[in-house]
Amino acid sequence: MSSTEAPPVVVRRFDPGSPGDGLTALLTAYHLQTEAEKGEPVGDADALPARYRAEIDDPRAAFADDVVLLAHSGDAAVGCLVVTTSAGGRAELKRLWTDPALRGRGVASRLVGAALDHVADAGLGTVALSVWSWRVGAIGLYERLGFGVVDPWDERADLVCMERSVETWRDPGRGGASLSR
Repeated sequence: MSSTEAPPVVVRRFDPGSPGDGLTALLTAYHLQTEAEKGEPVGDADALPARYRAEIDDPRAAFADDVVLLAHSGDAAVGCLVVTTSAGGRAELKRLWTDPALRGRGVASRLVGAALDHVADAGLGTVALSVWSWRVGAIGLYERLGFGVVDPWDERADLVCMERSVETWRDPGRGGASLSR
């Protein structure tokens, strides 16, 4: 496989009972990187704010009401995404993270595509997300996938709020990824 070719990826729901699923490592990397980008670097997961440590320590409890998607390449978990549902028929995407070594190879697109498929299948009309303004690569990805900037629902500085309708969404071939349960 060439360095620019997308790795074979399977996207599936997080199975809290499967050992070595990789979710804890992905969430840890996400939160440590986010804190560093916010100018508040911490040395390890134990120094993260309590709300983030709770996700890492017990993702099953932290995301009990959500759908957690994991991207796997072979036996390795290489990306994650959380889909939450709120009242009013809107879903929200959170915690998108891919292995830095695989960025730019379609893993994040496959995760978002699988999430949009899930939301469409669930009969919800809108998907929203928030992203830090300095994550220009992520913003570009979301724009390519049809998300647009909207008025903020979260007033934290440097946070960009985006959303899109799922009515027009259909990921041709599901982006080469399959969503399995």
